[in-house]
Amino acid sequence: MTVNQKFPSFLQIAFLILLSSKLTSSALPPVIKIAALFDETHGKSQELAFHRAVKMVNDDRTILTRSLVSPDIGNYPWDDSFKASKKLCELIMPGVAAIFGPTSPTASNHVQSVSDALHLPFLETRWDYDFQRSPFSINVHPHPSMLGKAYADFVHIVDWKSFVILYESEEGLVRLQELIKLPKTFSDIRVTLRQLPHGTTDYRPLLKEIKKSEETKIVLDCSFDNLERILSQANELHLLTDYHSYLVTSLDVDKINLSPYTNQNVNISGFSLTASGTRAIESYLKEFPNTGRGKEHMLFSENALVYDAVWTFAKALNDLDSLQSIQLEPLSCEQPGPWADGEKVLSYLKEVDHLGLTGEIKFDADGYRTDFQLELMEKMRSRTKKTGIWTAQGGVNYTLTATEIEGQMVEKLQNKTLKITTALTEPFVIERIFDYPVSPEAKERMSFEERFEGFCVDLIKELSKEVKFKYKFQLEPSGSYGSFKNGKWTGMIAELRSQQADMAAIDMSITSIRQRAVDFTMPFMNTGVGILYKKKKPPAPNLFSFLSPLSLDVWIYMTTAYLGVSILMFLLARLTPYEWENPHPCVDEPDELENVLTLHNCFWHNWGSLMQQGSDIAPKAISTRMVAGMWWFFTLIMISSYTANLAAFLTAAKMDSPINSAEDLAKQTKIKYGTYCCGSTNAFFQGSTIPTYQKINAYMESTKPSVYTTGNSQGLDRVLKEDGMYAFFMEAAAIEYHVERKCDLKQLGGLLDSKGYGIALPKDSPYTAAMSAGVLRLQESGKLQELKIKWWKNERGGGSCSGDAAGNSAQLDLASLGGVFIVLIGGMVVSIIIAIFEFTWKQRKLAVDENESVWAEMWEELKFAVNFRAGDTKPIKRESSRAASKSLLSKSKAESLNKYGVIGDEAKSIKSRGSRKDSNYACFNDNY
Repeated sequence: MTVNQKFPSFLQIAFLILLSSKLTSSALPPVIKIAALFDETHGKSQELAFHRAVKMVNDDRTILTRSLVSPDIGNYPWDDSFKASKKLCELIMPGVAAIFGPTSPTASNHVQSVSDALHLPFLETRWDYDFQRSPFSINVHPHPSMLGKAYADFVHIVDWKSFVILYESEEGLVRLQELIKLPKTFSDIRVTLRQLPHGTTDYRPLLKEIKKSEETKIVLDCSFDNLERILSQANELHLLTDYHSYLVTSLDVDKINLSPYTNQNVNISGFSLTASGTRAIESYLKEFPNTGRGKEHMLFSENALVYDAVWTFAKALNDLDSLQSIQLEPLSCEQPGPWADGEKVLSYLKEVDHLGLTGEIKFDADGYRTDFQLELMEKMRSRTKKTGIWTAQGGVNYTLTATEIEGQMVEKLQNKTLKITTALTEPFVIERIFDYPVSPEAKERMSFEERFEGFCVDLIKELSKEVKFKYKFQLEPSGSYGSFKNGKWTGMIAELRSQQADMAAIDMSITSIRQRAVDFTMPFMNTGVGILYKKKKPPAPNLFSFLSPLSLDVWIYMTTAYLGVSILMFLLARLTPYEWENPHPCVDEPDELENVLTLHNCFWHNWGSLMQQGSDIAPKAISTRMVAGMWWFFTLIMISSYTANLAAFLTAAKMDSPINSAEDLAKQTKIKYGTYCCGSTNAFFQGSTIPTYQKINAYMESTKPSVYTTGNSQGLDRVLKEDGMYAFFMEAAAIEYHVERKCDLKQLGGLLDSKGYGIALPKDSPYTAAMSAGVLRLQESGKLQELKIKWWKNERGGGSCSGDAAGNSAQLDLASLGGVFIVLIGGMVVSIIIAIFEFTWKQRKLAVDENESVWAEMWEELKFAVNFRAGDTKPIKRESSRAASKSLLSKSKAESLNKYGVIGDEAKSIKSRGSRKDSNYACFNDNY
């Protein structure tokens, strides 16, 4: 054998010698005995878990490879701590490495005393709030102070503002200290403590009181055995509705049998200590398939803690085995002497880090398990599902995605028929009008939607299509929306708070006080407080209303001015030489001058100016032109003022109202005003800080008889009956509806505030978010606007006042302008009379036949005047008789003979005789 062949053998021998010496110095006993105490009544499942843990440790060859764990178990009566102590002394006598159990506080205290005296490690799995840890005790159970923090973190993240703590014993108050102290940290949180009665299993009286208090958030702290009983009795009293939420402090909420509540959408939440899906649980369940329920469940927290305690101890011994050794020694309770290796084992236990059935197990410097993770479990139909995790550093963190949350909501709504409370209010819910007679009995047999219709009925129908839910309407008996009286809510809000209804769909205003009582969706309609008032009756028709823009004094002064200016112009025209002109342009030196501004012409000139028509007569002198110019300026201002004021005056009577705003109402007391006694409009005035509205509220509260009404319909009737002596404050949406149908009503001014109508749901309803999203989608699609146009403008007489309103604002009827026609007709009649007078006077002067009467001449002229075929020329009638010639020549110094001018010397002859000619006289002489 060569050197190279011998060398490996030498190294192998040396390594074996060193390993053998090392193992000899640090070896554990081949059999490691451990003792366990379990009570005979409640400890059976824990004892089985203990045995399973020992078996799993012994079967696992990666831990304690050269030693076996041997369990020595003792049982004792639950309520006999003396027998427990005696049994413990028997168990430790041969020598053990650790003690496990018990879970009862009294027995545990005895074991702690023994373990402290003997320096024997004691692994506890019970709930213990004591911060003064026994020197040789290690508790695998999470420390209660951290559990209390987990409960407080949950309440905070789900935003519970008010809840009831139902606790079974004083121990529960200690366990829930973090919850009880929440109001000190958050002033808006209210906590009510109620203890479950002892000596009975009937908790219904207490649950009835909770139902009467309308609390829907309950923290339930009781033993696991009582959980299902309490939930069952709560279900009997309808305390497991969609709007109730329970936080179960038991760490085994996932072990509760929830199959009886499959169809209830109650929210039952709690934390689970066992970590789902870990390798430790998979291996455990593979070796020992679960066959138990409740406390017999393989992963029940008490059983899992016992299992993890054994593994924690085994892991500590395995760590110790790699470096040190221990020796088991007989121990005695009568002659206590400390175990030499006890502190050594305890130190390794404090440093252990193990991933067990209850998650990661490690201890802080004081030996408490304060760093651990819990799984948040919530009810989903007949089982619980993990929805989040809790850690001491991060609090509660939900792990569900938005899609999963939406899917849960859809599943809840699909299995739920929502009860919708409402009331008869136009046009939101109104009784359907049938085309045929329907008896009251037949109406009673009809479904709600067969008998009633309206905006809210259509709104819910569209919303159900959008959100995918089923619904059923019900009428609130009193028709009240809900007000807070004597510490209690009434009407629809009371139904929502008592879960008698799931939604309230009506014109319910979203107010702060209602918001504290119930939840609201996004507003489906925006409105505000308005003033309903009856239109003032129009004044009696006045045929001469066109004279009204100017007062009687102005008309008199203007007439006087017209007469004065005309006379002044006439006088000035006669006075000034520049208005006199030669009437015969063909004669250089006339014998007479002519003035066209006669009194008749001055009146005509100024009248044409006043009527904005002008005249062919024009002044020539500066003085007369000054008079004319000032008169034109005067008429410009007067006619412009008259024209501008005429339209406003003729329409002013239709818009005239003694009040036009809330300020006008507050300044007077003649016209009374009021509102619905018990609604949001009245609450608006009562809570307003605006001086005007405070004054209005003070008036309404002090006026006798009362100006308040029992409903909007009564206020509407009062406005109509009191004929302008009563104004009613109500929401603008209702005012708009009634004004569309009752043309003698109107809204005064604008809105006094701004508010919205929303669908009300019980407080913290799980459906609020889904319904709000549905309303928003309907608004974005324009469906809400379509429904409003349908019920406000089209249905039930809608739009009947639209044409009337347009006519009132833009048209003047005959009664307003009839006087203009009368003046026109009167002027025509007067002109006819004058024409007849002129005709008669002229014909009388022109009569030439002595044997023919004047009437005959007038008849001939009248026939000529009405003969349309006679044309525009009139022949001059010439008679041979001397009388006729004389009569003809005697007219105005032969005016008719010279009408068409004079030729030659005859003109001079006429001139020499001083005959007058007009300015249009034509000369046909060779000199011209």
